[in-house]
Amino acid sequence: MGKEKLLRKAIESDKVPSMIFWGPPGSGKTTLALIIAKQTKSDFKQLSAVSSGLKELREIIEYAKTNERLGIRTILFVDEIHRWNKSQQDALLPYVEKGIITLIGATTENPSFEVIGALLSRCRVFVLKQLDNNQLIRILSRALKDKENGLGKLNVEIDKKTIEFLAQMSNGDARVGLNALEYAVSIQKATGKEGVIKITREAIKESFQRSNLFYDKNGEEHYNIISALHKSMRGSDADAALYWLARMIEAGEEPLYIARRLIRFACEDVGLANSRALEQAVSAYQACHFIGIPECNVVLAQAVVYMAKCKKSNDLYIAYGKAAQDIKTFGNLPVPLHIRNASTKLMKNIGYGKGYKYSPDYNYQEKQGYLPEKLKSRKYLKFNSIN
Repeated sequence: MGKEKLLRKAIESDKVPSMIFWGPPGSGKTTLALIIAKQTKSDFKQLSAVSSGLKELREIIEYAKTNERLGIRTILFVDEIHRWNKSQQDALLPYVEKGIITLIGATTENPSFEVIGALLSRCRVFVLKQLDNNQLIRILSRALKDKENGLGKLNVEIDKKTIEFLAQMSNGDARVGLNALEYAVSIQKATGKEGVIKITREAIKESFQRSNLFYDKNGEEHYNIISALHKSMRGSDADAALYWLARMIEAGEEPLYIARRLIRFACEDVGLANSRALEQAVSAYQACHFIGIPECNVVLAQAVVYMAKCKKSNDLYIAYGKAAQDIKTFGNLPVPLHIRNASTKLMKNIGYGKGYKYSPDYNYQEKQGYLPEKLKSRKYLKFNSIN
């Protein structure tokens, strides 16, 4: 949004393209959309993908068609667009493609996975990062000074340290911070004396309704803690791994998120050195799903200690990376004819499957290639079999 940046110039010139805002909760996606709504001369419509579907979308499409005939541009903001399924996104695609609708989508999920490719290719993706503590302090301070829409119309007394504490507990989410501040003010206003509304650290704690163990007192972010857990397990330090796990669980982290990360770890860092690690991780995920918090904390603890104590190997991770790099380097190399499936007479006539040696007939000792010709001597793995 800085001066001379693409998005700012597009908003100021009222020529916004179809785009997707991707970022964590409370990072400003909806705020940006509302700024555009206020600035644009286009007809601005808004839908929430959680509470709307094809019916509401079709109504807006018909409305946009009418606008087009009148020479009016229609901007449609879809909050949480990742909640729409493929058919709903497909219904929107032709109208975005023809320019009848300019789409602004907001999502907390990776649009590469949650937005259909055809729609995504017609949108610019803007990545919003998690707000840091200084940014949150500025936002909260503005709310306290805003005499029109914020808390400035009230006589709120809060010191700098308490604002910093509130920002830290908000964990990068401006919406969480503002809601907690408003709730603290409302409680103190209802229970305190008329006049000054004093907001203390204890009032902020109470408004969050949980302890101050929010990823730590220095304000480390969510992804730093999961990184610490991952690296502690990789370094076979079970005690450190348990500590970081407890930090996440006691802070209120979603247990299934932790379990998903353990599944990744089991393949990336333990790999084929202990193939049972993946079983442990998947079992932990299922157990967390079955019993939930707080009972699943010991399930995750068991899995984390198991991963930390396991023999490690990243051979599989490295091997896959080499294979992926060859694909980027050489593109879509053709499948050798002898290992293609001749499912029709034509395929058989042009050589599909010709010369293929059926492995069991050769006691799995047959000599034939399975890689494309350009990669016939390529070795990705350091070993040939698994015990």
